[in-house]
Amino acid sequence: MSVLFAFLHALALLLAVVTLAAFLTWVERRVLGFWQDRLGPNRVGWQGILQVAADMIKIFFKQDWIPGFADKPTFIAAPIIVLASVLLAFAVIPFGNGVDIVGALNVGLLFFLGMTSLSVYGVVLAGWSSRSKFSLLGGMRAAAQMISYEVFMGIAVIGVVMQAGSFNLEKIVAAQTHIWFIVPQFFGFLAFFIAGIAEAHRLPFDLPEGENELGAGFHTEYSSMKFGMFFVGEYAGIVLLSALSVALYFGGGHGPIFPPIIWFALKSSFFVIFLILLRAALPRPRYDQLMSYGWKLMFPLAIGNLAVTGGVMIALGQ
Repeated sequence: MSVLFAFLHALALLLAVVTLAAFLTWVERRVLGFWQDRLGPNRVGWQGILQVAADMIKIFFKQDWIPGFADKPTFIAAPIIVLASVLLAFAVIPFGNGVDIVGALNVGLLFFLGMTSLSVYGVVLAGWSSRSKFSLLGGMRAAAQMISYEVFMGIAVIGVVMQAGSFNLEKIVAAQTHIWFIVPQFFGFLAFFIAGIAEAHRLPFDLPEGENELGAGFHTEYSSMKFGMFFVGEYAGIVLLSALSVALYFGGGHGPIFPPIIWFALKSSFFVIFLILLRAALPRPRYDQLMSYGWKLMFPLAIGNLAVTGGVMIALGQ
């Protein structure tokens, strides 16, 4: 019975994340329309909310075409790897004290980092297997960008692990009962969040998909459901980054009056909207600027935050 319950729980989480990612496509277009003083989708259903359903129907019924020059097994596996790695990472997210998580691992944070590392393979394989110059360039950009910023992300979260004394995300949230880690780990949060944006290759760090340079980048040759998996994976990545930022630095579900799950959802929604605002407000840098920014600014910031955290903990005898 427990195995069946765990399976149903995992299935419910999977469906909830995929549905939320699809719904987020409508939210983003409506919010961007409001901020840029133009109309977003507003014809299909109330305020255009059924545009999501229309887009899904279109993706389902479009021709699922595989280029004759592509490496077919790898071409098919790439979007599955990307989507699966993002969805699996949600298994360790603690949504609130009253909501059980799928996998309460003692190494939950390491599991998350491992899943983000795995998604790099999907993007690189998509670019390589397409046998297209645009796709290959996008895959190479993604590999260099995601692997580089993954280093800063891993170093940034070590400060949180040191203060909480655990890689278990539930224990990290519990350690923030009196003070959120955003206060002592502010610079660590900056490094983590910026690295997370680059990992999800969202604007302004979406150079692997630079439309004005590479067509659609690593997924130029994809169509129908395979393109849909990349699309859902990107928006699920936004939710994942927001949820993990809340769990690591903003107290998870801690808050007065409301249940923990409500606080967790409200805090995560703030970060989702903030990520959409970045798309509306910031230009895309050159690729050399992106890499220089990471290694010359974010890497020293993450190392400095780690050194200061260690020094303060030693001075306080912790």
